[in-house]
Amino acid sequence: MNTRTLIHVIESMPTSDGAGVKLRRSLGSQRGLHVDPFLMLDEFYSDNPDDYMAGFPAHPHRGFETVTYMLDGHMRHEDHLGNRGDLGPGDVQWMTAARGIIHSEMPQQSEGRMRGFQLWLNHRPQPKVYASCCWQRSRCGSRWYSTARS
Repeated sequence: MNTRTLIHVIESMPTSDGAGVKLRRSLGSQRGLHVDPFLMLDEFYSDNPDDYMAGFPAHPHRGFETVTYMLDGHMRHEDHLGNRGDLGPGDVQWMTAARGIIHSEMPQQSEGRMRGFQLWLNHRPQPKVYASCCWQRSRCGSRWYSTARS
């Protein structure tokens, strides 16, 4: 067995995003720390609805991927292409923003714990011109599906 030595710990920092959702950001929070292709890593975690109820209203993305993993709670994803997905405990969503997408992620609960992670991955220049799409893996074990539209 090979032993690896930890060479750097990236501390997360408290911040807010969207319409005021409280979260902790590790990647993407420190100037000068670039770990391409990883752009950002957020953890959202609270039992207090005031920390998450405002959600992430419609906003644009372009040129990167987002991977969202829900541990607790219920979040709805919608985009300008008419795609819609519900994320609950154990669900994963992969969104390709590519040449551009406008989407929202809004809580679908009024109480209880909301917890999950979101990772942003940079695209090489070429894929930034491709069509945007979403993939979601449901907690019910259903298949991956694409909601790509031109």
